[in-house]
Amino acid sequence: MDTSHRRRLILILQRAYSGELGAALAYRGHWKSVKDTSEREYIQTIEQEEWIHRRRVGEMLTSLGSAPVRFKEIRLWITGRTIGLACHLIGWFLPMYFAGRIESSNVEEYLAAARHARALSLAEFESDLLHMAEVERQHEKFFLEKVAGHWMLPLVAKFFKWGLPDSASLISDKNTERGD
Repeated sequence: MDTSHRRRLILILQRAYSGELGAALAYRGHWKSVKDTSEREYIQTIEQEEWIHRRRVGEMLTSLGSAPVRFKEIRLWITGRTIGLACHLIGWFLPMYFAGRIESSNVEEYLAAARHARALSLAEFESDLLHMAEVERQHEKFFLEKVAGHWMLPLVAKFFKWGLPDSASLISDKNTERGD
């Protein structure tokens, strides 16, 4: 077994496992802050999908003989709870924008993990990780559609490099890179 790919896969999974905790907790606060019923319900669904991803990533770590990193768990728990609370205080746009920006990073993270799983001939991992990347891509698309046309988008997108008019094409470009 290639130790370099194994080591990198484990590092990505450890980061993703804790990241899913932070994301799920942030989404819990986010959906509670949203007034629109359809947005609220979809963000609740996203929260549940993040918990599902966390559970599966945890199973992968266990099967690789590894475990989450306690410090990351604590840090992302605090981060997720803080973001969830902040969603009640900073209005509608910023939570929607940054949720989409983070989902974009998650897509890349799961695609990288899938490449390492493929190099290790872990077909089930690869399949699951590609599926998780696709789910995260759907989340990204939801948030991108929500913030599109908002007056703050051009300014925020300039600084944070996500949400620009060509972001929708970036989403489909990611499909092309995978060979879909």
